[in-house]
Amino acid sequence: MLATLATRYAKTPGIHSTPFAGLSVIRADRPMARLYTVQKPALCFVAQGMKEITVGDLVLRYAAEEFLFSSVELPMTGEILRATPAKPYLCLVLTIEPSLVFELATAADTVERPKLTTGGPAVFTGGDPVMTDAFTRLVTCLNNRADAAVLAPTYAREITYRLLRGRYGASVRELGVAGSQTQRIAAVIDRLKRDFAQPLRANELARVAGMSVSSFHAYFKKVTTLSPLQYQKQLRLYEARRLLLDATTNAAEAGFRVGYQSASQFSREYARYFGRPPIADVKQVARREAA
Repeated sequence: MLATLATRYAKTPGIHSTPFAGLSVIRADRPMARLYTVQKPALCFVAQGMKEITVGDLVLRYAAEEFLFSSVELPMTGEILRATPAKPYLCLVLTIEPSLVFELATAADTVERPKLTTGGPAVFTGGDPVMTDAFTRLVTCLNNRADAAVLAPTYAREITYRLLRGRYGASVRELGVAGSQTQRIAAVIDRLKRDFAQPLRANELARVAGMSVSSFHAYFKKVTTLSPLQYQKQLRLYEARRLLLDATTNAAEAGFRVGYQSASQFSREYARYFGRPPIADVKQVARREAA
């Protein structure tokens, strides 16, 4: 049922908006090879099909009525494993607002004392029949403008609450708590995104996080599954690949623009991560897109 409802807003492959600003639908009609992207914080609920993502050494697979949640921006690869024109891959992407997480966590704390646990991973998968039901009601109400205006925020609120009360609720809670580990690491990620082409200075990043250098490295790895250096390197390589695919520069210039001083080092690290040297990779992507 949910897949049928989602198809109403995604009749062709691609990313589609819905009448509710916080919800979009992704559709694919065939399996897709690895896509490299920086995943923004969101709840991704699969209505049909199957996808696998990789973050560092962590590999997560989720299928129909299962979800992926990310509380910080993470460089990752994603591969759609199950999709056909008759049964396309359909994913509902819901923005989770930190202010709403804080409001719901505060309300829940007045009734039930929270467990004294630190936040867990910033990315995880799960499944919950109650959440499936809430997503079904959310998408159903979008067919009527008045229902969408009145009910959609309520259902999004319920979905956020279910996420907060789930297995990794402590990780979700940190998204809405000022000064939490997750928010402090998110501030560092903002700095890395802005200055990824600059040399990495661990003491400066630790200062942004308000932590000692050793604590910062431990928490960054715990939240993102990557070291700060790995995170920066992946940002650099993703941006270089984007420049090359846009045909705006050559390999040596792309490497220099993202912070590499050595063209050979850039080529080695690019090939190690993407599986082919820069020019061969770009040609392979072009052939795949033309097929």
